[in-house]
Amino acid sequence: MSKKKLGILGCGKLNTIVAEATVNGILEEYEIIGVYSRTRKSAEALADKTGAPVCDTLEELMAKEPDIVSEAAGVAAVKEYAETILERGADLAVISIGAFADQDFFQRICDVGRKTGRKVHIASGAIGGFDVMNTARLMSDISASFHSVTGPQYLRGTPVFREELMESREPEQVFSGNARKAIELLPHRVNVAVAASLASAGPEDTEVTITSSPGFIGDEYTIEVKGEEIRAELKIFSRTSRIAGYSLVALLKNLASPIQFQ
Repeated sequence: MSKKKLGILGCGKLNTIVAEATVNGILEEYEIIGVYSRTRKSAEALADKTGAPVCDTLEELMAKEPDIVSEAAGVAAVKEYAETILERGADLAVISIGAFADQDFFQRICDVGRKTGRKVHIASGAIGGFDVMNTARLMSDISASFHSVTGPQYLRGTPVFREELMESREPEQVFSGNARKAIELLPHRVNVAVAASLASAGPEDTEVTITSSPGFIGDEYTIEVKGEEIRAELKIFSRTSRIAGYSLVALLKNLASPIQFQ
């Protein structure tokens, strides 16, 4: 079996899950041909796991002619590198979906994809239900909402965090706005909200709320889509962020399968 050539962009814990799945045979359809990260130490650690070479630049990674690049490097990296990856002849599997809340960037990547024939594949991250959201959007005008519940400790270092949240005994809503405003304020916390909005009503018209709940471990997301003929509600709990890495694994596995789940 001829294996697909997989490039790794971002060498933190999420793409480590992808790399381990490749080495362990879960992603037997792929071989990792190079790893690139702005942090050399993390790239070297992943290279040790896979036997793939460390690339010092994206250009060096693309020179190895990957069929697809697995991204887990952050919103800024997607904005910087996505266009180049497509133009150099590779598809892109994206976990930092928040980049596409920028409508100008979204349209530019759509144009590049049409011109090159390459595709951006959006991983589900910690959520799901893209199929039913897309279906509902095609059937009629829809409204969409996304509600996140998390522990205050996970909000530390963000603009919505206050020390009083750690001492509170009651849940408190710390953000309310649309998906575009959410990603601008919390670029590392609400990629999933942007993914849901892109699959449904769009970043401007998807209502996002975030609640800090004392003692809560993990993240719980509730997505609701309403149209004239359909109503869908999806609730997902994840104890850790590992589900995001495994969503990349599932995406890559699906892309290589002769039978695909959409």
